[in-house]
Amino acid sequence: MNITQKHIPVMLNEVLENLNPTSKGVYVDATFGFGGYTTAILEKAPCKVIAIDRDPSVRTRAEEIEKKYKDRFEFRLGKFSNLKEFVNTPVDGIVFDIGVSSMQLDDADRGFSFSKEAKLDMRMSSSGASAYDMINTLSQEELADILYKFGEEKKSRQIAQKIVERRQKKPIETTTELAEIIYQVVHKKAGQTDPATRSFQAIRIAVNDELSELEQGLKAASELLKPEGRLVVVDFHSLEDRIVKNFFKSNSAPKVHISKYAKPVQKTNKIFSFVSDVIAPQRKEIDSNPRARSAKLRFGIKNKGEKDV
Repeated sequence: MNITQKHIPVMLNEVLENLNPTSKGVYVDATFGFGGYTTAILEKAPCKVIAIDRDPSVRTRAEEIEKKYKDRFEFRLGKFSNLKEFVNTPVDGIVFDIGVSSMQLDDADRGFSFSKEAKLDMRMSSSGASAYDMINTLSQEELADILYKFGEEKKSRQIAQKIVERRQKKPIETTTELAEIIYQVVHKKAGQTDPATRSFQAIRIAVNDELSELEQGLKAASELLKPEGRLVVVDFHSLEDRIVKNFFKSNSAPKVHISKYAKPVQKTNKIFSFVSDVIAPQRKEIDSNPRARSAKLRFGIKNKGEKDV
């Protein structure tokens, strides 16, 4: 199976519906990956997409899309936390697909998956400190804090202790080596999620500073949107979703039921005039694309710029 067949953009129909691309609009795909959202947006309306990704391996795919769509598409290599450095004019909509991409998970050499033998890496940008560096240099306390904070791993202290004990004999070099250490503390049980999942998630988040990136990216996106522009975010686990939910909540007016007979309410000075409830994937999509199982979509519409009166 080739990479095109493997990569299925999650909640694509819901993303298009709520991003609502229109003719001559300018949109940002802040997490380009294999370009699933980008190509769908470009096909939906005669608009322009500016795509951003920190992973240099996606350049080839970006070049393919640029050849097809010409000046309707631009690619920028970098982190979406630096969004405003790559896009210098207000845009009509921005979409984020948060977390590691299926391409990165499927590429054993990237070291994201405990199910594939590879050197510990997990760097989305392929630069900077890797999972290998972290596992073999951080203190036991630092490792335990990472596993607990970013992986919600209850046995974080025991796992960190085992890691430190092992690396005193020799460096921990591969994904499978690390997984086996975790299994010594949290044993595999048939029919349950692999016990290495939480720890690998935590290490990946720490290596890529993902939660801080998300907070900065959302803030930058809200500032870059035009009045009535749309921000759409798809995330996959509770730590991400808590950040997204709280960001929209703190930057929008409280939802209240207004009678049709009531006097007009005051206009809001919050960033968003509307914020959606959480939207879940359809059962049909979950059945055909297991990655969609944990997905959640939220979106907001930027206000028109009015202040309280």
